[in-house]
Amino acid sequence: MSIGNSPEDDRPSIGRSLQQARIAAGLTVDEVSSSTRVRIPIVHAIEQDDFSRCGGDVYARGHIRTLARAVGLDPAPLVEQFDAEHGGRPAPTPAAPLFEAERIRPEPRRPNWTAAMVAAIVAVVGFVGFTMFSGNSSGDKTKTQVAEGPTTTKAPAPQHTTGKPADPKPDPSDSAIAAVPKDKVTVKLTAADDMSWISAKSHTGKTLFAGNLKKGDSKTFTDDKRLDLILGNAGAIQLFVNGKEVQNEFEPGQVERLSYTKGDPVTG
Repeated sequence: MSIGNSPEDDRPSIGRSLQQARIAAGLTVDEVSSSTRVRIPIVHAIEQDDFSRCGGDVYARGHIRTLARAVGLDPAPLVEQFDAEHGGRPAPTPAAPLFEAERIRPEPRRPNWTAAMVAAIVAVVGFVGFTMFSGNSSGDKTKTQVAEGPTTTKAPAPQHTTGKPADPKPDPSDSAIAAVPKDKVTVKLTAADDMSWISAKSHTGKTLFAGNLKKGDSKTFTDDKRLDLILGNAGAIQLFVNGKEVQNEFEPGQVERLSYTKGDPVTG
């Protein structure tokens, strides 16, 4: 009598899931490799469910998490599936026994009584000599203190500046908006929180840029009609369109395809 397959047996493999998500996001293997820094042969091998190139189960789990985020998948179910198919997570290394830690503690240093006695004798001799010297010169010191009077220091005269106050600097955001040409579409991308892979194309399909944008770096693109963008890690990008910041709710690792034209920053 056949019992039938369980629902878990019907789910696609890890490599198949990553490959389908990558194709659905419109990304090539080269683009995923550039955004995640996972080498192209390893990406191909994982999509074929070959994890021997990863260098071990620990590295394989890390590659699965990285590739899943790059193509917009939740990595947790894929990692659980990997653990179920490869014998589960390794057992944690037990902590060393407490008596071993106690055994390597350095022994407390014993007090050096000889040095303490020498220091005490030096202190007594110094105190006696100071007392005798103070008694012989007390009369001269009193006269000197009476003869001396309080000293006063003259404060420097305040300096008056007659220069004209500096003009206030314009708001950087206002000047940036004013500098944007009205007859073109301008997009500025800044990797504010983390590195992101980006692609920018003109309305004719010409690739203006395709590669990694490191944290803190910015890229500005201009076209007469339209700009088409792909953001590999959209949650890390700060986006300005035609001089105005576009507020978004993109998540880290999310892949977004956007298009912008002249006028208000509205996605096409």
